[in-house]
Amino acid sequence: MRNPLDRTRELLARRPLATAFGAVAVLLLGLWLTPASWQTSTLQLAVPIALAAIGGIFAEKSGVINIGIEGLLIVSAFSSIIVVDWLGDAGTTFGLTNLWWGLLAGVLVSVLFALVFAIVCLEFEADQIIAGLAVWLISLGLAPFASQILFESPNTASITRFGKVTLPVLSEIPLVGYLLFDTEPQVYIMLVGAVAGWYLLSRTNFGRWVVASGENPKALDTAGIDVHRVRYAAVLLSGVFAGLGGAGFALGTLGTFTGAGDTAINGRGFIAIATYLLANYHPIGALIGSFLFAGLNSMQDMLQTAGYSVPTELIRTIPHMAVIVVLVLVGRTRLPDAAGDHYESGED
Repeated sequence: MRNPLDRTRELLARRPLATAFGAVAVLLLGLWLTPASWQTSTLQLAVPIALAAIGGIFAEKSGVINIGIEGLLIVSAFSSIIVVDWLGDAGTTFGLTNLWWGLLAGVLVSVLFALVFAIVCLEFEADQIIAGLAVWLISLGLAPFASQILFESPNTASITRFGKVTLPVLSEIPLVGYLLFDTEPQVYIMLVGAVAGWYLLSRTNFGRWVVASGENPKALDTAGIDVHRVRYAAVLLSGVFAGLGGAGFALGTLGTFTGAGDTAINGRGFIAIATYLLANYHPIGALIGSFLFAGLNSMQDMLQTAGYSVPTELIRTIPHMAVIVVLVLVGRTRLPDAAGDHYESGED
């Protein structure tokens, strides 16, 4: 008798379109059956996971394994709160509300860390896994340390969060209108980011260069395209997406930054890595996958709030256990052939 897991993997591989439609159908059914508060919470919690996953797709597709995404989420979330607290969350600067300046600052800091990571990996040919771990560990220590200096606590002050933005007509669509088109700006950024990531990766020359850089850099080099430049651009783009995710999550959902323990990000960057592996490097698939993990995270919060007599530590493992189960069921995501490999122009 065939192994059921092998059969499941075979079906998913042979029918990707049917699988995608099935995932959307299940998602819509789940939205219909669950309370509005759970739906809203799931959508907000999906923001850092989805955007970090899309950023990770670009880096890894180009041949650079960026497991430092967790660190990029941490520094972008922290820096966005700091800037808004400094400017004043209720004010405007140069005609733009300070929350948006905070978002921009978070993205810039994330891109700066991504640039340092890219230089270490591409110029000095450091091991990408070790360099990514270094980015995470530095961020994990730096943000609480800076918060301790500024606020005399590992946790920052609280700020006013982004308010809802309602799109006329679209917000009246049954089932999904109030959820997708009457919500906070970071949710719109996530939805637009997923579509933009898909279009950029699959419908532009840059996207084709990114894929070639990760699959066959020699062929890309022979065609006259600088492999290093493509990889630099892809890693910096991962910093942009992760910055949007971390800063958007802090400014739109948290309203503060918790530096104690695993920080306010709490492993969402690592869940993002599992999400894009589950989606086999497809940005829209990563978006849908983020809803799964965010929904389980929201369920964990609801169980804690309801006061069930289940150990808190056990409840908190639900999203992480789900990552393991899903990866076992789907399994065998094909990594780009040159992922993790260094390349020099003119190599044989």
